[in-house]
Amino acid sequence: MTQDHNDARQVVVRLDDVHKEYGDSKALDGLSLEVRAGDAVAVMGPSGCGKSTLLNMIAGLDRPTSGGVLVQGQNLSELSETGLALFRRRHVGMIFQFFNLIDDLPALDNVALAAQLTGTSAKQARRRALELLEELGIAGRRNIYPAALSGGERQRVAVARALMNRPALLLADEPTGALDSKAGEQVMDLLIDLNQIGQTLVIVTHDPELATRCASRLVQVADGRVSRTSALEAGV
Repeated sequence: MTQDHNDARQVVVRLDDVHKEYGDSKALDGLSLEVRAGDAVAVMGPSGCGKSTLLNMIAGLDRPTSGGVLVQGQNLSELSETGLALFRRRHVGMIFQFFNLIDDLPALDNVALAAQLTGTSAKQARRRALELLEELGIAGRRNIYPAALSGGERQRVAVARALMNRPALLLADEPTGALDSKAGEQVMDLLIDLNQIGQTLVIVTHDPELATRCASRLVQVADGRVSRTSALEAGV
């Protein structure tokens, strides 16, 4: 999504001087980052540099030792664990490398569950889930269990689940890491399409192709802080 110099788009994510320590180890060391509505940001860096911790902070899955994390204007530190879980379900969609689907639920129910957990009726949730599976081209696999789906199909189910509650923010942790090249390409195309219709994305990846194809901004992390940011031409 294009960006002008006087950017008036809403700030969706703001991390301000965030530190995270596990015992003597510093996962984040004064990291600051801002993501605006419609951005597609790729976060890259060597293993152990703090990328996954950064994603966990934005998702409210982990709390900073110090510093501020605001998502959709909400200071996550002010929320209880229950409050964080509810906030995450309503405002943040997550896609994982290994899909994290529930093995004993078919595809449709895996997707619908995300809405039912926020209080949507089962009937409404299943209707919305079917719409998403149709949009992603896998409605014909709706009654299939995860074990019988291909990796690409499983990731599409996971994307549908992540989009179920129309999140302001979509987080993806190595979304093509467990896929073959063809399925990986399809997921990249899907992320590009989502961003083009306005979905805000933050993608953690080791894959330079994923970053250059799907993101408009590259954020490089080293030693727990942002070392460099650069603009990218998304979708090239």
